[in-house]
Amino acid sequence: IMLEENDTAGLAEFCRALYPPIAADVMDDMSVDDVFKVLSQGTPHDRAEILVYFPLPVQEEIAKCFSVELLAEIIEEMPPDDRADLLERFDKTLVENLLPLMTPAHRSDIRQLLSYPEGTAGSIMTTEYSSLPANLTVDEALKRLRKQAVDKETIYYIYITDEAQHLIGNVSLRRLLLAPEGTKLGDIIERDVISVRVNDDQEVVAREMNRYGFLAIPVVDSQNRLVGIVTHDDAADVLQEEATEDAHLAAAVAPLDDSYLDTPVMILLWKRGIWLVILLGASFLTAAVLNVFEGPTSKHSDAASLSSKGWMLLFIPLVLASGGNTGSQSATLVIRAMALDEKRGVQSSIAGLIAWKELRIGALLGLTLGSTTLVAARLLVGWQRAFVVSLTVFLVVICGTVVGGLLPVGLRKLGVDPALMSNPLIAALSDMLGVVIYYNVATLVLGG
Repeated sequence: IMLEENDTAGLAEFCRALYPPIAADVMDDMSVDDVFKVLSQGTPHDRAEILVYFPLPVQEEIAKCFSVELLAEIIEEMPPDDRADLLERFDKTLVENLLPLMTPAHRSDIRQLLSYPEGTAGSIMTTEYSSLPANLTVDEALKRLRKQAVDKETIYYIYITDEAQHLIGNVSLRRLLLAPEGTKLGDIIERDVISVRVNDDQEVVAREMNRYGFLAIPVVDSQNRLVGIVTHDDAADVLQEEATEDAHLAAAVAPLDDSYLDTPVMILLWKRGIWLVILLGASFLTAAVLNVFEGPTSKHSDAASLSSKGWMLLFIPLVLASGGNTGSQSATLVIRAMALDEKRGVQSSIAGLIAWKELRIGALLGLTLGSTTLVAARLLVGWQRAFVVSLTVFLVVICGTVVGGLLPVGLRKLGVDPALMSNPLIAALSDMLGVVIYYNVATLVLGG
């Protein structure tokens, strides 16, 4: 309503007063243009706080709606790790245009974070941490912390460093508050600090934090100089990403860079298709083995009769595997999207969106696998019979993707755990549909 009435004061209040994650949730279903109109009424700080709660692909689209000058102001207000993630998605020209508009401190920080390889501790750390020298008293330390806390992401732990920024130890905020005022920090700090190296794998870092129950862990360089910290929320994101990657790999899907719903069809086609072609090759080897044991099938016996259906048995495993594999891929992607609560849990309200996406992917995968099957099957049977198998694969793959994508949504609506039921049901349905489609296609093409 505020957008329709162009209520700029109301939109500004919306950006200022509402808790940022809730504000992002409210705008979840809005177009990028409408989100831009809302955020335009907020301050750079308000815009930055809300923007980070959108998925990265959406952040990128929204960010590019702002002028370079306004975008630079927003990025300066973002947490260091979040702005680094966003800037990595921009082309180099835009980044180079943004950097001169920022303060030297921010420029230096951004260049440092962008220099670390993706998937390392350096790529997920933040440089907003609290550090103090060891020679301060407790009351002096608390005074400094009050000034630092405004610009720091967390002050659960205070890191003690020397003049060269070498990590000496740390002290928790709780221990600092309970210590007598005149006590020196050097007398109450923990000197055996568990830290990680800046080039350590991010999954190792996350598991280390989970193992010890840390809220944050310091990141040091090769000379033990403190360069940043990894916070618990970033560690949780890493573990979630790794679990998603493992789930996708288990379903023969190359790991996605973005969420399922935000990934374009052509990228999904490549991520899924490469594995399906490999699995198709394995299924064709099964057909070749069966052909050896059952005896060679004449390549010139494409007669209009189906009185002898022995050749069809060679390709039943291939047909069933094609439908089952594609259906399992679709189900895994949608179930994982539900687990991550993409678009509020992938509710039935967007079942049409899933069906349309899977139909397009299914048609493209079907064309790819069907074409490959036509060439491969011709090595064992004649062109007509090879076409029967190819057309069957095309249709089975489309059915598998659509059913696999929609079945988890339907099961959740019925109150059944999709992760428990989807794949067994897809296997049963794809087997049944595969056989029915196969014999019907053969009848239509060959007659009889």
